[in-house]
Amino acid sequence: MEMKLELVSVPVSDTDRAKKFYTDQVGFNADHDHKVHEGLRFVQLTPPGSACSIVIGEGTSKMAAGTQKGLQMVVKDTRALREALLARGVEVSEVDEQPWGIFAYFSDPDGNTWSLQQTVPQGK
Repeated sequence: MEMKLELVSVPVSDTDRAKKFYTDQVGFNADHDHKVHEGLRFVQLTPPGSACSIVIGEGTSKMAAGTQKGLQMVVKDTRALREALLARGVEVSEVDEQPWGIFAYFSDPDGNTWSLQQTVPQGK
C-alpha cells in the first residue's frame, strides 16, 4: 500500500511574518492562503521541487510556535544553497560535513528548526 507524506504543520506565532520568511527568504512557493473563518487561516507553502508542503496559519496546529524541530530538506548542493540563503538574510550555520551527508542548519523566526542535507555517494 502506497503512502505519501505531503503536508507538515509548522507552528508559528505570526502567519504573515512566517509566510514572508519562507517565501521571500527561503524561496518556498506560496500555494494557498485562505482564511476559512475567524480563527482558521490555511497557508500552504512548498519548497521548490518538493512533493511535500508545509502549512502555517491560525488554527492549523495545536503545537506551540517554534516547537517543530528537525525538519530536513534534501538538496543538491548544501554549500550553494547556504550561500543563497545567507544572501537573502537567513542565518545559516556553517557547513557540517559528515561521512553520510553535508549539512547546514537554520531556524525560522519562531525557532522551528531545519536542516539542509546533501547526500554523498556511498564508498566516498
